[in-house]
Amino acid sequence: MGETHRVVYWIQRLSEFALIGWLSLLLMVDLAAAVSDGGWAMWLSPLCGLAGILAVLWRRTRRVGGFVAVLVLSLTCTLVIGATGGRGFPGVAETGSLLILTIGGLRWIEPIKRAALFSVASMIVLETAAGRTNHGNESVAASFLIFVGWSVAAAVGAYLRFQLERRREAVNSVRRAERLELARELHDLVAHHITGIVVQAQAAKVVAEQKPEAVVPSLEAIANAGADALTSMRRLVSVLRAEDEAARSPGSRLVDMRTMVERFSAGGPRVAFDIGQGIDDETLAPEVMTTLHRVLQESLTNVRRHAPGTGWVEADLRLIAAPDGPAGPGRRSPNGRPDPRIRPGRATGTVRLRVRNYGSASDTRVSRLGGGFGLVGMAERVEALGGRLVAGPTPEGAWEVLAEFPV
Repeated sequence: MGETHRVVYWIQRLSEFALIGWLSLLLMVDLAAAVSDGGWAMWLSPLCGLAGILAVLWRRTRRVGGFVAVLVLSLTCTLVIGATGGRGFPGVAETGSLLILTIGGLRWIEPIKRAALFSVASMIVLETAAGRTNHGNESVAASFLIFVGWSVAAAVGAYLRFQLERRREAVNSVRRAERLELARELHDLVAHHITGIVVQAQAAKVVAEQKPEAVVPSLEAIANAGADALTSMRRLVSVLRAEDEAARSPGSRLVDMRTMVERFSAGGPRVAFDIGQGIDDETLAPEVMTTLHRVLQESLTNVRRHAPGTGWVEADLRLIAAPDGPAGPGRRSPNGRPDPRIRPGRATGTVRLRVRNYGSASDTRVSRLGGGFGLVGMAERVEALGGRLVAGPTPEGAWEVLAEFPV
């Protein structure tokens, strides 16, 4: 766990301790009031307060169940006091717990209509509890104070829900955009492969009439092109498509990546970009090359945007070969012959792009706690190709973006 993760973790833990401690103090007030009065009905408020504290403590795992339990218990105690003619009071720990549960419910309970229903039910139960005193003036004053508190809690919960929904919409928008762009790129690739298959098949037909023995290489080329087309189509199935036109992004060659790194270094921190052995424009699928370019571009953009004080950046592209190798047993069909779906010269294993920036610890910490949605879109693009993308601080104090693809 890095330094940033530890800071966030302990901030959350201390906030939780402070919240439970505050409710416990309110429960002590309820207990003191019950002891001083001596009536049996006064002890129902501390009971509801204790149930409310437990519901707040377990709200992350039993949010709806705990909320319902406290609402039912509070309303039941109020009805019992009213039916027996006893004299009670709205517990402050009970009220505080219900207000906290109202904030959390409005923020997290799905769908939003259900969250609003719980919020209204909380208001009704709290206002009903204000009548436990059986004194008109005291009940009116308690009812007014409770309504003000509930209004503040509802406003806070609604604002947090608004922020949550806005972020979800932004994330979904980025994901849709990445899916559509990737779908267009894969569509172009498949069209290219199909065109090649048609041309090669027409040529094979002409050659077969003159030199039948020369048809075999053409058939192998058709099989390879068909295998590539099927691979791209499988990836295309999991990606949404759209008919609107959009500009095609560059980045299908390694030289594009080097050019981008050089331009970035000219106007920002120096970038050391290293491409490992076994990687060239022919060893990786075009859609993988394009995605690698986009991930590198987004990583460098984030360095300039969120870590302007970075001293230097390291980027490397490596091919981790499969254990069997390009010609090993894993690359053959069941009859022992080479698998025609694998184009000769195409790399096998895992390709890994890693980008690290050093010398800007404070900005790295800020970037970890918030930021834009560029990496969300990149993760969507990488996962659509069967890979994974992770980003976070390293033990050495750097910020790292790591993308891996099976090839």
